[in-house]
Amino acid sequence: MIDTCQGSQEDGRSRQGPAARQHAASAQPGAIRLGSQGWNYDGWVGPFYPAGTRPARFLSTYARAFNTVEVDSTFYAIPPAAVVQGWRARTPDDFTFALKLPQQITHKRRLRDAGDLLLAFLDSARELGSKLGPILIQLGPDFGPAELPALASFLPLLPPEQDFAVEFRQRRWINEGVLALLREHRVALALSDGRWVPRNVLQKLAEEPTADFAYVRWMGPDRAIVDYSRVQVDLAKDVMSWARTLRGLAGRVRAVYGYVNNHFAGHSPATLRMLAAELGQPVVRPDEMGEQLRLL
Repeated sequence: MIDTCQGSQEDGRSRQGPAARQHAASAQPGAIRLGSQGWNYDGWVGPFYPAGTRPARFLSTYARAFNTVEVDSTFYAIPPAAVVQGWRARTPDDFTFALKLPQQITHKRRLRDAGDLLLAFLDSARELGSKLGPILIQLGPDFGPAELPALASFLPLLPPEQDFAVEFRQRRWINEGVLALLREHRVALALSDGRWVPRNVLQKLAEEPTADFAYVRWMGPDRAIVDYSRVQVDLAKDVMSWARTLRGLAGRVRAVYGYVNNHFAGHSPATLRMLAAELGQPVVRPDEMGEQLRLL
């Protein structure tokens, strides 16, 4: 069995560079950070954001309840520096952003000849300073194992001081050779609770992480959900099961980042509160958000 905690040292690379060590200190070893996939949802006004909250205040209000978020907009374009600086300015010091790598790299160039775009994206992302968390390499459902050479050529381009996770949307990627490649470069395998990999397989994979941090995504099976204001699927048992998995995973890595999609149960803030409660973490209720706003 390959040592999944230490990874390979063949090329002398280490993902314990200055930024990684700074995040390890801020997140605490084995800390579990939970957040949503995005924050800009009108349907959250009332059930989560206090009534009357304007979109310009969504992020700063969100950050009073959760200490991390996955940013979807970076998938569509490299954000201007001023936008990234605004995200940083509207969140507290201990807040962390996970960013998606742009689709221009993952879906259009398919990881090939993308070094220039990677550098441009990282220049923008670094405007977050210490608030920059892991970067998600989300590969498309048509990106199959036949394109392994592209992945193998791309991973050495990743700067060792930055955390990266990769999400495959074909089960055929989950094999020991690919996992060994990720360990070699200390890239986390994103554990995505969706339709492409069974949950029991994901939870087994959590026992052998490929990096010294973990990245979990709760996608949900029902993409038809369009009302994000309320829970529409009772997944309490699933949440309890994942809480047990996260506890074990936190004992194997320095930090766990987990992000819930609205499609998982209908209203990701409620799922996050349920998951946090199962883990014994502090929970900010919706009725407390208004109190916090009045104190500012």
